[in-house]
Amino acid sequence: MKYMILTYGTQLDYDEMGGAETGRPAWTPEEAAAMGEFMAAFTAKLAESGELVETRALAAPVLTRRVAPDLRSGLPVVTDGPYAETQEVLAGYWIVDVDGIDRATEIAAMLNDTPAPAHVRAGAYADVRPLMDERAELLES
Repeated sequence: MKYMILTYGTQLDYDEMGGAETGRPAWTPEEAAAMGEFMAAFTAKLAESGELVETRALAAPVLTRRVAPDLRSGLPVVTDGPYAETQEVLAGYWIVDVDGIDRATEIAAMLNDTPAPAHVRAGAYADVRPLMDERAELLES
């Protein structure tokens, strides 16, 4: 069965990784490089095991556009990110094809070892969600 492992971040996190002044400690170039190396090794290990289906990192939230309906006019309303009402946004994902949610959870738990400044690690987490192959599966849960 396929699962999506989702990780989250904030615009502040992206700014800190880029070395911007945020009022919190910025990432050092060494910390950013260590995280990149960890992610590359993590992904390579999943690919070698045959469990990796797809993975992507997402660009900074500031580059996001949200499209919603305006019910009065019927026209779409487009808002540039980051969203004022949303702190955390999807930062990246892995789709894995494994025997069950326990293995997908085990893989997600490996992300707890991602090198990052302590204040970033303290708030880090990943979600594991099953992917459905057919619409009928929506009604089964």
